[in-house]
Amino acid sequence: MAKFHATTQSVFDRVSEQIFNSLHQGEEVTLNLHAEDSLFVRFNGNRVRQNTHVEQRSLNLILQKDHKTANYTFSLSGQPTEDLKRAEHWLNQARRECDLLPEDPFQTPVKNNGQSQITLSGRLLPDEEVVPQITSAAQGSDLAGLYCAGPLISANKNSQGQSHWFANENFFMDYSLYHGPKAAKSVYAGTEWSQHVFLENLTQTRYQLALLQRPPITLKPGAYRTYLAPGAVAELTSVFSWDALSFGSFKQGNSPLHKLAHGEASLSPLFSMQENFALGLAPRFNSLGELTTESTDLVREGRLKTLLISTRSAQEYGVETNKAELGEAPRSLEVLPGTLSKSSIPQELGTGLYLSNLHYLSWSDRMNARLTGMTRYACFWVENGEIVAPIADLRFDDSLYDCLGSNLVAVTDFQEVDPMVLTYEKRAFGGRKVPGLLIDNFKFTL
Repeated sequence: MAKFHATTQSVFDRVSEQIFNSLHQGEEVTLNLHAEDSLFVRFNGNRVRQNTHVEQRSLNLILQKDHKTANYTFSLSGQPTEDLKRAEHWLNQARRECDLLPEDPFQTPVKNNGQSQITLSGRLLPDEEVVPQITSAAQGSDLAGLYCAGPLISANKNSQGQSHWFANENFFMDYSLYHGPKAAKSVYAGTEWSQHVFLENLTQTRYQLALLQRPPITLKPGAYRTYLAPGAVAELTSVFSWDALSFGSFKQGNSPLHKLAHGEASLSPLFSMQENFALGLAPRFNSLGELTTESTDLVREGRLKTLLISTRSAQEYGVETNKAELGEAPRSLEVLPGTLSKSSIPQELGTGLYLSNLHYLSWSDRMNARLTGMTRYACFWVENGEIVAPIADLRFDDSLYDCLGSNLVAVTDFQEVDPMVLTYEKRAFGGRKVPGLLIDNFKFTL
């Protein structure tokens, strides 16, 4: 990591200095860097299907001129002469675009929001050990998945002297085990690889796959007592990124949680949620370089504490910003744990459904926070605390005010990290840390 870190910082500093020194009177620039040095290994049938290394750096340039804003992103090669040439080209392109644009009435002025520097080192598998460690652990299984690891960097500077740097080293192994058409899925992720923990993860996934070999049963539509494992909860809470916590969306009358915001509805006192940058999943600064607090209460014991408010929304609606990103979605979400122990889950569930994963979620009634989606992978029917059989796929349709409100029975005392595993164009920062949830009368329609 050290060499990549030093090279990237040198490139960023050099290009930033040239851009800032080239500015004309009345021009301000904000720069955002995203860089990665990543190993990608894709597995199929517990063999390597693809082995790729990616080193890339991209720079986002935001020019403000005459109350207008132009935004361009371009790649950095790491070669000083070439990168300085690219920077000059895109700065001039942004100038030309500003000449054509209308004024931006809610433009956020560029100012110095201070400095920060955080580097989180990990202990990753040496590259040459990745394939033997994973394939030997999964020997005898039909494993398919993606291992991704390496340093990630996010940095920000502006022409007023602001400077932020965030770097971490992490990995994820996003995989499934197959037996014919049936599959059990898991993710092992973190900053320090442990072969022992990975083996435990595989053991649990193998156990679920074995249970899937039992004859499945088809359940009738209805309301069932349901345990959502952390993987399912991670998918469920992903909907909080879909305008649900956005102050701008709320003011525009488009927020699924408008009843919660108005105090017309509440969630369960057992449910609390915060944005927690201490998890190390994402930088604390946003694309404007504003530093938010390390943790922000979003929902506390079922009551909304705050929505995410960007400075742009704050200017538009005359409120105080909490320095959210422009999209006003959570970047490092944590659902706080409760008191339900792992060993007590079967007994507390009794008879009902055990769901390891959900997918295809969407709002079925946005203004009443009603969601629909499907069960996925290892999902089972349980009787008297014992798994009886896998289930045929079910579609649920339920309101958050019910499943996370009056029908929420218990929250587990353990949590799992669900990392952002998006790798389209580049690896992504962010993720969620969530517990399991026990819900009564979870509603299924098909």
